[in-house]
Amino acid sequence: MIKSMTAYAACETHDERYAASIEIRTYNSRFLDTAVRVPKPYAVLEERVRQTIASKIFRGRVEINISIVDNHGSADSFTINEDVADAFNAVLLRLKKRYNLSDAPSLAHFIQKNGIIEHAKTETDPENAWPIIHNGISDAVDKLDAMRGNEGNAISKDLFERIGKIEDWLVLIEAKSLEMVEHYNTRLREKITSLTAGITEIDPARIAQEAAFLADKSDISEEIVRAKSHLRQFSELMNSSQPAGKPLNFLLQELNREFNTMGSKAGIADIAHIIVNTKTELEKIREQVQNVE
Repeated sequence: MIKSMTAYAACETHDERYAASIEIRTYNSRFLDTAVRVPKPYAVLEERVRQTIASKIFRGRVEINISIVDNHGSADSFTINEDVADAFNAVLLRLKKRYNLSDAPSLAHFIQKNGIIEHAKTETDPENAWPIIHNGISDAVDKLDAMRGNEGNAISKDLFERIGKIEDWLVLIEAKSLEMVEHYNTRLREKITSLTAGITEIDPARIAQEAAFLADKSDISEEIVRAKSHLRQFSELMNSSQPAGKPLNFLLQELNREFNTMGSKAGIADIAHIIVNTKTELEKIREQVQNVE
């Protein structure tokens, strides 16, 4: 089953401490190209993220954005800067004494002063956060893979229909190629008759010999056999569980080469017309295959 390279998925995971939000977008690319965005304190995990992606996605541009929230001690994660508090208290007492104030320093004074009560700094721990991040990436990639598979099914249906057309046309080309000797025999007779105005008697054996020679030069049986083989391999690759984009592209190049050779060798207009239609379908297939992993 072939898969599309274009898709999007998002996932959120959490445990008692961490919450991770994952977004993944994929686009067409000849190779696997992964761009990772992760908060700076967790940058050490980037390579693991790439490896996790590479274990499940084999081709395409992958953009993954990871957001992480550390909820550790969020309810009581405050600390008192006692040095600042002592200095501030000393100033308040000096003011009270200097101006003979009756009020003692209150808690309200300390709360209003910046730098006394602060958020406690929690140490970032990428190792503890990794299991949640990994699970989030795996879930997001599974969703992404399902979307890529659905899109791949639509592409596959279109490709099979087009390959079926080409197979039918190849049968016609083969049938018409068997008529080449008779075609050249008739054409030679007509040409000689036209040139001599019927005055010269035509030697049937000589005409048959020349027609056979021309038909041999225009023989496309080998190209037909190879084209049939390439079409069979193309169908097998689309049914394979392995990534097929690159080998499908290669087979399309080979098919184009075979049909180009047929077109240059065969001198029958009917064959040339069929080959033009075939090459048009091959180009449409090539455009679709550009989106296949």
